[in-house]
Amino acid sequence: MNQFPGFTSSETFTQVPDSLFRLMNDISDLDELKVTFYVLWRIEHIEGRFRYLRRREILEDAGFMAQFSAAQVESGLEKALRRGILLTVADESGGCFFLNSPRGRASAEALKNGSWQAAARLPATAPEPRPNLFKLYEENIGPLTPLMADTLQDAEKDFPADWLAEAISIAVERNKRNWKYIAAILRRWKEEGYEGKNKHNPGKSPERYSNSQFAEYFDGDGA
Repeated sequence: MNQFPGFTSSETFTQVPDSLFRLMNDISDLDELKVTFYVLWRIEHIEGRFRYLRRREILEDAGFMAQFSAAQVESGLEKALRRGILLTVADESGGCFFLNSPRGRASAEALKNGSWQAAARLPATAPEPRPNLFKLYEENIGPLTPLMADTLQDAEKDFPADWLAEAISIAVERNKRNWKYIAAILRRWKEEGYEGKNKHNPGKSPERYSNSQFAEYFDGDGA
């Protein structure tokens, strides 16, 4: 058995209906259980008014299918449909699957009566895991204190993950391993615009900050 390292504060959490935990007492088939949780996870991360999955979108998810056969998927889907956890509306692509929730029921009924049509789209991709900012900070900057953990959580709300990762990388390259330096880079990008690595890289042109309001962060090594 592989040892699970634990959940992180930077990952996305999926809402699970309370009734599903009660249903687990009735679900004895592993295929049904896996497919149920998988479809719930995927649909919760789909944007838009109508949230559904096509059969091929499940079968083309390499990560899920790595240890799961097409026959197991079909078996799990059939049992989840029979139990009433999922709903399906047939179409030429092999069917659209909805959660049997108020939104799912309304969407399925609207598709049946022609109120909307399932649009042609590329396979819906599974949400990618977000980088663990806490781990990134500890590995490159220093020990994580409770105050710093709160600061990083706030930063995740204000800046994209790739900005945070690159700003930390720049701080390491310039040997300025402190949050003030990183925060100054992030604010500069937010004010002037971010166009990718090295476009606004203080590591390449530190003089451009010498007279800025953030100069104090670049001249010192404070935490």
